[in-house]
Amino acid sequence: MTSFPILSLVTFLPVVGVIAILFIRGDEKIVAQNARFVALWTTLCTFGLSLYLWFRFDRTTAEFQFVEKFEWMPILGLKYHMGIDGISMLFVLLTTLLSLLCVLASWEAIQSRVKEYMISFLILEIMMVGMFCALDLMVFYIFFEGVLIPMFLIIGVWGGPRRVYSAFKLFLYTLLGSVLMLLAMFAMFLDAGTTDIPKLLTHSFPAGLQTWLFLAFFASFAVKVPMWPVHTWLPDAHVEAPTAGSVILAGVLLKFGGYGFLRFSLPMFPLASADFTPMIYALSIVAVVYTSLVALAQEDMKKLIAYSSVAHMGFVTIGAFTMTTQGIEGAIYVMLSHGVVSAALFLIVGVVYDRIHSREIEAYGGLVHRMPGYAMVFMFFMLASVGLPGTGGFIGEFLVLLGAFQVNTWVCALAALGVILGAAYMLYLYRRVIFGEMTKDSLKKIMDMSPREWAVFAPLIILTFWMGIYPTPFLDIMHVSVANLMDQVQTAQAAAAKMMVAGQ
Repeated sequence: MTSFPILSLVTFLPVVGVIAILFIRGDEKIVAQNARFVALWTTLCTFGLSLYLWFRFDRTTAEFQFVEKFEWMPILGLKYHMGIDGISMLFVLLTTLLSLLCVLASWEAIQSRVKEYMISFLILEIMMVGMFCALDLMVFYIFFEGVLIPMFLIIGVWGGPRRVYSAFKLFLYTLLGSVLMLLAMFAMFLDAGTTDIPKLLTHSFPAGLQTWLFLAFFASFAVKVPMWPVHTWLPDAHVEAPTAGSVILAGVLLKFGGYGFLRFSLPMFPLASADFTPMIYALSIVAVVYTSLVALAQEDMKKLIAYSSVAHMGFVTIGAFTMTTQGIEGAIYVMLSHGVVSAALFLIVGVVYDRIHSREIEAYGGLVHRMPGYAMVFMFFMLASVGLPGTGGFIGEFLVLLGAFQVNTWVCALAALGVILGAAYMLYLYRRVIFGEMTKDSLKKIMDMSPREWAVFAPLIILTFWMGIYPTPFLDIMHVSVANLMDQVQTAQAAAAKMMVAGQ
């Protein structure tokens, strides 16, 4: 327990920005400019506080840290319980960094209803950070579902021509799975007598109940990952969302599913997780191979990157369910690396979209002649997405494949095929957009990146290099928590094996 509620401050500091923006008055341009600055300073302070957590975090213990706990609804036995471990710490940092960069990326791209847009983004940040910090089932569920409201508005109000259809599709897909998860939470409360996540992690659910609980949680997390075949909402949402909406969707929201598997499915339902591992492998391999082939056929840059996200998240589910230290750490590392690189790729699309308002690959060609700086940044993140050694993507994918090889060589071989296909579609995209002769009249006067755009990409470039060249700080902070997770899974499975032997 901490005397100062630092996690609540990190989570709810954007409320101050929301209130400040609500009270802004004056001319429309002045209101818009002030709203941007308030959102920028709010997200900057929130990121600064999350860095404080990083430096104060004890890497030698698997216990939850910066814990806050008090009665919330005593009549229902619910508590406001917050805390982070080595896994959630990394995702809090990722969320606050990308929220800051999204405000910068939206500076000129969003010109209508700027005040409402910035309020929506700050509320979205509250929900995302709160979800990673929650240590009570009901608190987790509120934040987990609360994300839908601002995301629905960001896509539905500031998105493209089919924004309403895409927003409703996202909402309905996610809500359906989450209702099943809510029912599973009720069952967990009835069996364990608590909604406290640390206590639930030490509770042994009956094997039969674990199966149903796993499937209910799987229905929610599979949509969020997203896994094949419940991934179809993602390309539509990405295509219609504004650039910053796509950044948050790919960089943070897609991590909810992987985080949920690691926080709930593996440690709480270890027997069911082992039983359903072949199914997870099959769906993940289909996602890696099939969506990579679909990405090769795309003519819209955003849709291509969206399908590549599904393929990359297939690596996450494969790594998590290898139930090996390398596989799980690789899955977390892939999520972090993908959060940075996919965010950068959507920002790269946004740079040229802001100039000529087209995402069609055919609308470009020869950009290296007019935008050499842009071509260099695009090349760097394209190679990072492929998993080039020296970038974060390589470390994560290597660890996942190492974990998969220990469990099933066929799963490892088929997952490795995704790496080859990933290189194919990313190089194909880069060649068509950047190289060749500049024949389009609309491109003749296009300008290279502005200082503001360089400022957005700079931290992502540094972070990608850092994660690829010196991954130790990131692996160290998660290692003890992953080892604790492995102990929980192995202990439960060993106990179940003894019971089966005794029963025979």
